[in-house]
Amino acid sequence: MLRNGFEPWHLLVVLAVIILLFGSKKLPDMARGLGKSMRILKAETKALREDDAPPPAAPADGTAQSTATEQPRPAVTPTTVTTAAEATRTTDKA
Repeated sequence: MLRNGFEPWHLLVVLAVIILLFGSKKLPDMARGLGKSMRILKAETKALREDDAPPPAAPADGTAQSTATEQPRPAVTPTTVTTAAEATRTTDKA
């Protein structure tokens, strides 16, 4: 009965049904959305593989490489912010 599985005419029938259901105007949008989601999936799986990779080994001479979190942060000087309403209040009093 189903000895050969799918034949080329089966695929043509399936394609015709898809075009009838969704219309020829929506098919390019659907294909574009599928392509975007496949790119996102590929990027996420690549990121997961990189997260699972072991960290690089330390140099043989024993010096450690510093990262951004290990470096000291510059001191931040506080600044005062004057709003326009405060500026007009101080000039009106004078």
